[in-house]
Amino acid sequence: MFGVKYIKFDPMQYVVHTQKGKVKRKGKGLSFYYWLPNSSIMAIPLASKDLPFIFNVTTSDYQLITVQGQIVYKISEPDTLAEALDFTVNDRKKYLKDDFEKLDKRIISEVQNATIKQANAVELKSALSSVNKFEQEVFADLINSESIILLGVQILGVKVLGISPTPEMAKTLEAETREKILQEADLAIYERRNFSVEQERKIKESELNTEIAIEEKQKQIEVQKMQTDLVKQENDEKIRELKVQADIKIEKEKENLVKMQVENDRKMVEIERLKMESVIEPLKKLDWRSMMVLGNNSSDAKTNIALAFRELAENAGKIGTLNITPDLLENLLDKNIIEKAS
Repeated sequence: MFGVKYIKFDPMQYVVHTQKGKVKRKGKGLSFYYWLPNSSIMAIPLASKDLPFIFNVTTSDYQLITVQGQIVYKISEPDTLAEALDFTVNDRKKYLKDDFEKLDKRIISEVQNATIKQANAVELKSALSSVNKFEQEVFADLINSESIILLGVQILGVKVLGISPTPEMAKTLEAETREKILQEADLAIYERRNFSVEQERKIKESELNTEIAIEEKQKQIEVQKMQTDLVKQENDEKIRELKVQADIKIEKEKENLVKMQVENDRKMVEIERLKMESVIEPLKKLDWRSMMVLGNNSSDAKTNIALAFRELAENAGKIGTLNITPDLLENLLDKNIIEKAS
C-alpha cells in the first residue's frame, strides 16, 4: 500500500521509531512496518569506532610539539545521544543529517583539550620521553569528561602514536643528544681508563697489603716464639723452684729425722742413765771394801796386794816405819803367782 513501508536494521544499530511525536518502539536490530507520512526513525550505530587525531600543542617550557594518535569509542547510551544529536534515516536507511561528523568533532575537541592540558603540565623532554604516561593521562581525562558522558559515549582507549617537536627543535635536540652521546662516550673512555688505573692501584695496594700481612705475620710468629720461650723459661724456673722446694722439704724431713734419731738416742741414753742410776744408787751407801768384796769373787794376788797396800795407806798414821823393798814385793808377787798357779 502506498505510504506503508517495511524496514529492517542490523543488530549493531539502536533504532528509535517515533510516530506523531511519540516513541512507538525502540531497541537493537528492529524490523517493522510503519506509516511513512507520520513516522520518524533514528538509527544509532553501536559498534566501536576509531577516530584519528593530530594536534599541535605547547609544553610547559613553551615548546611546540605535534601529538598524533587515535581514539576508540562507542555509543554506550544511545537514548542520551538521541537527545543531543539527530540520527534520523529515510526509508532507504540513509541519514538525513550528518551529525556523525558533529559527534566526531565534539569528541576530537575533548581529546584536544585533554592533550593541551597534559602538554602544558610537562616539559618538552619529558613529553618526548614519556609517551605512555602522556596517553594514560589523556585517557584518564577523557573517561572523566562531563561532555563525553553527556553525549552517551564511552571512551574505550587512547593511543598516542607519536610526539614530535618542530624541525628546528628536533635538530637542536639531535645536536644536544649527539653531544651528550659523545660526552657519554668520552666519559666511558675516561671511566675505563680510571677503572684500569683503579684496578692497578688496587693490585699494588693488594701486594703491599700482602707484604704488610706477611711482615705482621712474621712479627706475630716472633712474638709468639718469644712468648713461648718466656713461658718455657717460666716453666723451667717453676720446675727448678719446685725441685728446690722438694729438696728443701727432703732436707727438712732429713733434719726432722735426725732430730728424731738424736732425740731417740738421747732418750735411750737417758733410759740407760736411769738404769745405771737405779743400779748405782744402792751402791753409793756401801764403802769401797764392801764393793771390792762384791766385785772380786776370785782370789787375784795383784788385787789382794793392792788392797793390802791401800789398807796400809789408810792406816799410815798409826804405823811408825814401814820398809818395803823390791825384793819383798818380788817375793810376794812370785809367791802369790805360784800359789795361784798351783
